[in-house]
Amino acid sequence: MFRAFQVGSRVALLLLAVVFVGKADAQKQSSRSPHGPLAVPCENCHTSTSWAPIRAVPEFNHDSTRYPLRGMHEKVYCTECHFRPVFTDVGKNCADCHADIHRRQFGANCAQCHSVNGWNVSVQSIQNHFNRFPLLGAHAVVECNECHKSAAVGQYLGLSTACMSCHSADFQKTATIGGSVPNHVTSNFFAAPCETCHSFDTWLSAKFDHSATGFLLTNGHANVPCASCHINNNYNLTIAAKDCGNSGCHLTTWQQTTNPVHPSAGPAFGLANCSGCHNTVSWLTAPFDHSTTGFPLTNGHANVPCTSCHINNNYTLTTTLNQCGNSGCHLTTWQQTNNPVHSTAGTQFSAANCAVCHNTVSWTTAIFDHSQTGFALTGMHISPSPTPCVSCHVSNNYTLTATACYGCHLTDWQSTAKLGTSVPNHMTSGYPTTCESCHTTTSWQGAVFNHNTTPFPLTGAHVTVACNLCHTSSTAPPLDCYSCHVTEWQSTVTLALTNSSVPNHLTAGFVPATCASCHTTSSWLGAVFNHSATRFPLTGAHTTVACNLCHLSSTPPPLDCASCHNAQWQSTATLGGSVPNHLAADAAAAGILQTTCASCHSTTSWLGATFTHSWFNVNHGNAGGVCLTCHLNSLSAGATYTVFQCTGCHGNNVAARFGHPNVTGYVYNSVNCYQCHSRG
Repeated sequence: MFRAFQVGSRVALLLLAVVFVGKADAQKQSSRSPHGPLAVPCENCHTSTSWAPIRAVPEFNHDSTRYPLRGMHEKVYCTECHFRPVFTDVGKNCADCHADIHRRQFGANCAQCHSVNGWNVSVQSIQNHFNRFPLLGAHAVVECNECHKSAAVGQYLGLSTACMSCHSADFQKTATIGGSVPNHVTSNFFAAPCETCHSFDTWLSAKFDHSATGFLLTNGHANVPCASCHINNNYNLTIAAKDCGNSGCHLTTWQQTTNPVHPSAGPAFGLANCSGCHNTVSWLTAPFDHSTTGFPLTNGHANVPCTSCHINNNYTLTTTLNQCGNSGCHLTTWQQTNNPVHSTAGTQFSAANCAVCHNTVSWTTAIFDHSQTGFALTGMHISPSPTPCVSCHVSNNYTLTATACYGCHLTDWQSTAKLGTSVPNHMTSGYPTTCESCHTTTSWQGAVFNHNTTPFPLTGAHVTVACNLCHTSSTAPPLDCYSCHVTEWQSTVTLALTNSSVPNHLTAGFVPATCASCHTTSSWLGAVFNHSATRFPLTGAHTTVACNLCHLSSTPPPLDCASCHNAQWQSTATLGGSVPNHLAADAAAAGILQTTCASCHSTTSWLGATFTHSWFNVNHGNAGGVCLTCHLNSLSAGATYTVFQCTGCHGNNVAARFGHPNVTGYVYNSVNCYQCHSRG
């Protein structure tokens, strides 16, 4: 049809050319081109010989138009497209020249598949097939008409995308191919979509994911032909992964087993439990995990042949880990023991408790954890060296319950009666039988008693005192110092005679129960008495005074100064100078009393007392504080301080010699002078 269209077009074009020639003169007269607005010289296409035919190669650049010529269009005659005189009266779309044999199934845009290089194109040139069925793998090189049969009448829309729509014949062929290709037709197993096993790359070499069935193909199973298991094309098997025996694959092998005989060896070796020992690497060399029985095989047990324990194919044993004796394996060995004789040594050594001491490393090097008995072995108690078991467990007696040291060390206890020195006589001293208070398991000798746990901690010189010096009997010694130091107490009677710093405790009234007030445990001598704790703190010169100078008897000395300083008091009657006569009859009137010594004197020095003379300036007339200057008879037998003189210095006791300027009517005597001149 398309070819007929082309021939008709050419004939019509020739007829038009004849008409154009007949009218040439008219055109020249009108100067109007029959080709419409074409700005190209006529001679570019026509010759001077004749208006038609045109030149074989017209001088016209089609690229300057709205439709440049490319590909196959470059070889087409002008008249095949321009069959009308007006060249612009031509369409640009493919359908304007080319009939759509696809019946509009792909739309009006031919260029989405075809190009100017050629009308027939390969499938790779099709740009719009990425729809619901992309062309992938081997599909990418299949020609269109392989699926879309006969282009003129082909179906391009609504084709099925299922593999079976094209590969039904391949599916049917599986019934006769055989080998590793299962019969898809007779097995319901292959009702699944083809792409479950096949890929786009190739229809052959299909891969089936066997793990999706719940039965993974690993190691030895991976290379077994399908028909070896799926006999008679039976792909509907539902065998569990560990049910090797019941599957029919390994049933004969299971029935032929001898070590052990699986059919009679118990449920662990049942048909449904093959995978408990066997794996897909190798059916032989099956490792059995004995720990799953509750009895792990370790060390010496690991290499023992199964039949050594499982006699007569008895694999239904229920022996526990510690029942080595009752199991029948070690019963004879248990009965032959002699150190100790296990059969008579109590429950710890019973046939059901072998694992308490023995282990699978070695049967002979048993280790008994003595701490489980409540009596841990430490130091010299460790057995078998240095102390063998029989040293304590005499006559195979392993039912001991006593843990006290005294039970085994009674002889050592009794020997303290004659050891002497630093070892106290435990019996006469009333020592308790709790030996561990002083002794350790490292050595019985060298016991150390922690005296600090008693009411009398040992400090100072007490630390090195032998025990028997204080502990003289079973009665606990007293806690007071006097009980042990009565001799030292009594010795102060004689010590005080030669050592003024040691007071006579007996005559001084010292209380025996208060030794610690002055003495310490560092040294009995060098006692320090804190006099500040008494009513008479020692200050100044008192701190160096010997105790016996004040403490003359058991009666506490008085607290007033005069009681000790009476001699000094008496000496003031004759000292003179600035020292007033304390014995004067009217000394009290001057504030000089035996009870007020401290008002003038201090403990720093008895001399240098400071007297406050509130009546008169004691340095009047350069007297220098000498009492006799004014108190003339202060040192006489009838000494007095109420009598004083002024006239002796003022007029030499002669009134005529004394003049009192600007004063009249005065009386010349000392009393009258003081009335006016009381401040000197």
